[in-house]
Amino acid sequence: MTPLSRREFTASIIGAAAVGAKVGARVQSSPPGSGAITADALASLTLTEAAERVRTRTVSPTDLVNACLSRIAVYNPKVNAFITVSRDAALAKAKALDAEQRAGKLRGPLHGIPIAVKDNIDTAGLRTTAGSAVFDDRVPQGDAEVTRRLEAAGAIVIGKANLHEFAMGGTSATSYYGPVRNPWALERNPGGSSGGSAAAVAANLCFGALGTDTGGSIRTPASYCGVVGLKPTYGLVSIRGIIPLTLSLDHCGPLTRTVRDAALMLNVLAGYDRLDIASVEHPAEDYVAALDAPVSGFRLGIARGPFFDHLDADVARGVEDAFAVLGKLTRSMADTVLPPTSGIALRGESNAYHDEFIARMPDRYMIPTRRSLQNGATAKAADYVRARWKLDLLRRTIDDAFREVDLVVLPTRRRTPRTVDAAIKREEGDVPLNPELENTGAFNLYGIPAVSLPCGFTADGLPVGLMIAGPHFSESKVLALAHAFERATEWHSRQPALRPDSPVPPLAPTDERREDDL
Repeated sequence: MTPLSRREFTASIIGAAAVGAKVGARVQSSPPGSGAITADALASLTLTEAAERVRTRTVSPTDLVNACLSRIAVYNPKVNAFITVSRDAALAKAKALDAEQRAGKLRGPLHGIPIAVKDNIDTAGLRTTAGSAVFDDRVPQGDAEVTRRLEAAGAIVIGKANLHEFAMGGTSATSYYGPVRNPWALERNPGGSSGGSAAAVAANLCFGALGTDTGGSIRTPASYCGVVGLKPTYGLVSIRGIIPLTLSLDHCGPLTRTVRDAALMLNVLAGYDRLDIASVEHPAEDYVAALDAPVSGFRLGIARGPFFDHLDADVARGVEDAFAVLGKLTRSMADTVLPPTSGIALRGESNAYHDEFIARMPDRYMIPTRRSLQNGATAKAADYVRARWKLDLLRRTIDDAFREVDLVVLPTRRRTPRTVDAAIKREEGDVPLNPELENTGAFNLYGIPAVSLPCGFTADGLPVGLMIAGPHFSESKVLALAHAFERATEWHSRQPALRPDSPVPPLAPTDERREDDL
């Protein structure tokens, strides 16, 4: 695929609207009795439902790709979830997978499923920018290991999702390709740094997405966009071929509309990668099969303390209601304490990657990212080594916190998202980057699995997220409890009220941006 410049990308989106109308018409004009549904209805299926329709041949991979392209043409200009849409390549791949489907030869559980890939994850022959002008024309020669695994399972990369530049923030407002917007409220940010991935899933532009998580970059967007986001145990999913932020904390995982969808993607993504220095060996598990394991014997810990400080009233109400549901599903619930994570600063790892680029082209970085890297350049090697020792000890002992409980529960986020204007103003000002991590960052330091899933809505109609976490390699238990909660509630079934005529709020001039939530 020929790389697009920023100007060409904008022009392609305008042109895509007409294409989308034709795509939608094709999906809707299938013969009666063929199992066809409208593009919007088809795109709203869960990943699991779409995969089952492919398996039973009631829809084809081309049908799924066309449905997503139709939605992208209409709604991507509103949410700005994609930097690059791989229309031609996706349709060509779908055509090949159609033939295999007709021959009864499915490549894997994701055969023909359109998936968005965060744009800091390498895709061979498809531009990978990390949301930065630094890499505006970067086209990798090879796939990241997670991309390879997805495609081996039959997935179709529908496009590259927008993100906070180099994943260095929690709002997705700082991106060379423009801010991502929250599908539930277009004036709000979707969280970050995997904001485009979460927005694409929430707006039904794809059936699942890959994100990365260094301090909450999967779980924060999942919470803000009302979807499911899983950060697995550190090293369970390969990060080779992903542009690093802080390699010692970087994780990769799925964003989906349901817990079952996340488990299905994890089945594909998990596995040892000898060439990834972060990868760890762990026996293969069937995370989908584990969803139906009983949770009635689980002992839950409510991680009180700082994780509950300064909660928004709507968030507090949503998580307390969730705890009431969980209390009926499990054996016991009691307050518990997790170890502190202060004094572990690993910022030098970002500079280790960026030193060459920021020395040659500092002006290609956006102001907040450049400032953060320049500040990190003063870190001392001895301080980094001491921090790394603390991290190793923390990860070696964190499972001790689960001697009396099986899993812990807490709010994913303590507050609801700022406006895009407020986020940009904050990030371009003197406030340090990454103040948004809140409850999520500790779990990257712990290196243990954590999932965010919807548990309610604010009075303004914004999603609230519940986080469930457990000791190392407890993904099966974490997902089983999340699945049980999902079945006992209906929050995951709600969808944003996006319409083709939904207006996109213009960005305010810099000196007029709102001060709310600063």
